[in-house]
Amino acid sequence: MAGETNISALVKGMTPKLNEGEYIFATVQNLNNIDRTQTICEFKEAEGITVVLDKKIADELNLKYEYIASWITLTIHSSLEAVGLTAAFSTALAKHHISCNVIAGYYHDHIFVDKQDAAKAIQVLKKLAEGFE
Repeated sequence: MAGETNISALVKGMTPKLNEGEYIFATVQNLNNIDRTQTICEFKEAEGITVVLDKKIADELNLKYEYIASWITLTIHSSLEAVGLTAAFSTALAKHHISCNVIAGYYHDHIFVDKQDAAKAIQVLKKLAEGFE
């Protein structure tokens, strides 16, 4: 089934879900010491490999990180070709001084926000969904 592309349907139906746990972004030069079944995401950059992991796993691996995040999943199946969803929710979060780091999966968009902003971010996203035209 193809993902949703209509911006109105996407925002109204995004239904944010706060995943349990604390998550971090770290950079490594190789993945040899990381059980890849435990990574949330990996992204190869020129400077190193960014990994998103549960904080507990990162601590066990003695990885350095600067940011502890909460993970919010927008449960609507959004198309990778959809236009405007990221702009809509990132703008709403920015108006409330909440930074967001976005990862698009095949089925869903995933937003990582500062752990301290998680509850507020969920409220902002739900309000955006309720009032979107």
